[in-house]
Formats: sequence, structure tokens, C-alpha cells
Amino acid sequence: MSAMDLSALSGLQLDASGLFLLAVTICAFLIPVVVILPPVGLQKSDALLQTHTKAGVDGARSNLRDQHSAAAAVDGDGPARVRSLVVYPVKSCRGVELTRSRVLPSGLQYDRLFMFAQLRSPFPVAAADDDDEATKKAAADHKWEFVTQRQFARLAGVTVDLWLPDEMKLRKQSMRTTEAFLIIRFPWREPGWRGLFSVAAAKLARGRKTVPEVEVLLPLDFPSADEIKEKGYAFEDVRIWKETVRALNMSRELPDELRRFLGVSNKLALFRLDPDQMREVYRCAPSEEEAGYQPVTGFQDAYPLHLMNLSSLHKFSEEVPKDENMKQLDVLRFRPNIILSGAPPYDEETWKQIELRPGSSGLYNSAGFHVSCRTVRCKMPNVDPATGTRHASEPGRSLRARRAVDRGAPLLGCLGMQLTPLFDTSLGDDRQSWVAVGMTVDVGRRGEHVYVKQ
Repeated sequence: MSAMDLSALSGLQLDASGLFLLAVTICAFLIPVVVILPPVGLQKSDALLQTHTKAGVDGARSNLRDQHSAAAAVDGDGPARVRSLVVYPVKSCRGVELTRSRVLPSGLQYDRLFMFAQLRSPFPVAAADDDDEATKKAAADHKWEFVTQRQFARLAGVTVDLWLPDEMKLRKQSMRTTEAFLIIRFPWREPGWRGLFSVAAAKLARGRKTVPEVEVLLPLDFPSADEIKEKGYAFEDVRIWKETVRALNMSRELPDELRRFLGVSNKLALFRLDPDQMREVYRCAPSEEEAGYQPVTGFQDAYPLHLMNLSSLHKFSEEVPKDENMKQLDVLRFRPNIILSGAPPYDEETWKQIELRPGSSGLYNSAGFHVSCRTVRCKMPNVDPATGTRHASEPGRSLRARRAVDRGAPLLGCLGMQLTPLFDTSLGDDRQSWVAVGMTVDVGRRGEHVYVKQ
């Protein structure tokens, strides 16, 4: 520093009030700049906003916002109707509520395309590098096994966003693409000053209720052979219940923070369903002759779709003891795809085949379904989908005590129905239909259900 600079600084006579005024002046200048241009990096979703639109409805637009009211279950004097549709692109993570969806043989479009799995072994292998010899040996000696909220309740805190190409936005950008994307988000705060900075940056950028998150961007389309090689993905066997399926291991896309957030001690992987390796469905599903094709499913537990009747949930909820940790039963605890209102309690348990007719949906075609069996419940509904906390006993205990109604599963509680799509045989191999909120239920056939175990 020059002698002139030192002389100028020494000539400043700043008392306490002067220093305060200087600090206020600097803050008055900086605060608007920080608010308008916060010192934070762009999120992956910010870039997609230019060409894509996030699918789904939430908040005030959700068709489930009043699900606990008596009116939501009754829905007038007419036939039962579709109140809401939900897909779960990543198994056991948060769902995406829709107003309409394409129906494929494997279920609703985008449902259970991805799944987390851990490398089962007598010792943790999470910290090893993918190219480490110990990891390679562990992969050879041990097997990948799917994980859900049954083991790791914090999966309920992992948000999944669907970003679909928007034709109007693409025209403005003079771009053309059919590629859709999936963003996996989970809250994460680093320890120390970096964590404090991330909290402040998140609140400055997106509001005071925002928490810092880590995002993972994935393409929805199955990658090509060249992309698989370039990314270093690998086809591996993964176990889901008693079945083993060949799927694409995309674990290279996962940050280690996700494993730590979930509390998984073993190595964690993300598997993408191979559309050429669907799981064939038998047991209570219709035969190939009856359905006109061999029923299949993806990463669902057993059948392509799951239906819930709000009237049945309300009736069952009356018998479930409530406490501070569970004041109401959210239908999303039960992971349904199609949520109905207007049917009498448990009437769906007598349905064997239904057709969803257009009703007030705005669609022109119907969609048929084989009602394959009751949904036999595990302990997963004990997890609150909003908080990721597991209740010590409910509603699992009440399900076993009050809803052991199927002689095929005499010791297990049942709530909801499993569906298999049926298609117009004149369509040939182009098997697809559409469902939407407002469609009405036409029961074509009734009968008794007896669950067949896997």
C-alpha cells in the first residue's frame, strides 16, 4: 500500500456512529443485489424450465386435498368415479399426482421405472469405489436386493419430479425434442459453515421455508447401447421379493449423500427397468388367453396397478386408534395408483372386472381392468408419507386385527385391490388406453377373491 493510501486512511475520523452509518450504507446496497441475484448456483430444474413442464398437481390443485372429508368418499349419488391418479417413478419414493395417464400392460406410464437396491453382504461395502477389487469381489459373491420404506422410512422424504417436453416452450426456443427427464431430490445439509451457507443460499433463492437439497437428473427413456457404454452402466441381477430380474444398474449417477441420508450401510444402487425384461404375472392375474396377452409388471410388488376406495379407507380408519403421531390415515400411505370415491365401503372387494367410462373426464374412450386380488398389506403403511416417520404399531396392527378377510391370507390384513389392464383385442400389439380423473366405474363382473401367495 502506498504512503498516499496510508495517509488517506489515517485521515478518516470514523467514530462509532460513522462506522454504523457506513455498514448500513453497504448493506442497503448489497441486500437488493443479493435478493435479485442470489449467490447460488442454478438447480437442474431451472434449466429444464426453458423447454419442459413439470408434470402433476399438488397443493391447492390436488384432488386429494380434502380426502379426509365425508364428502370426498361419497361424491354424490352417482356411480363411483376416479378421484385421483398417482404414479411412483422411483419405487418407494414420493409419488406424482396426475389428472390423466396412459395405461400400458405394465401399469400406468412412468410408474416404478426405477428402484433402489443394496448389495446384501455380511459386511458393509458402501465406501468402496466401483472399480475397487473388494467391491468387484463383493458384487460377485453377494446379490443386489431391492429396498423400500419397509427398511428405510426416509425414502418417503425423497421427492421425484417428472419433466415432460412442452411443445409451446420448444417452439419459442426453436427446438425439437421428445426426451423427458426425472429429477430425484432429497434434503441435505453439510456439516459446519458449508451447511450454514447452503441453508442461507436456499432460503435466499427459493423462500424462507426452503431447505437445501441435492438433485439427481436422469433421462426417462431407456438409454441406448452407446449411452450405456459411455456412462459405465451395467446389466445386473436384482432381487425383488422372491423374483430375480435383469435390470440396468445406474448407481454411478447416485451421490454418496443419498446413501447417508437414507441410513443405508451397504452399497446403494439405482436400477432402471429394462423394457425387454418385464416380470410375467401369474397367480391371480388373468391367463394369457383371457387377457389376450401375457400380463407383465415392472418394479411393482406384484401386479401392474393398485386401486383404493376412499370409502373403504374411511371405514377402516374409524377402527384405527389415533394419537399425536397419527391423527389421520392418508391414502398415500397405501401407495395407490387409482383412487376412487363414491363406492360403498369394501364394495370393490366383490369386483372381478370393471370398465372405466369417460364420465366427466374429457376422454372419449373407456379402459378395462381385471380386478385380480386384494392387496395384502405389509408394515409399510406405518410410514407417514409426509414426514417419513414410522409409527410404532399403526395402522399395521389394526389391519391384521380388523382386515384379515381373505382366506388365502388368513393372518394378514387386506386393503385395496390389485388390477391387471385389459385392452381392445382389435388394437393388436398396440396395447394402451387412457384413464383420467372423473371417469366412472362400471362393474362388469363380481365374484369371490382368494389370494394366492407368491
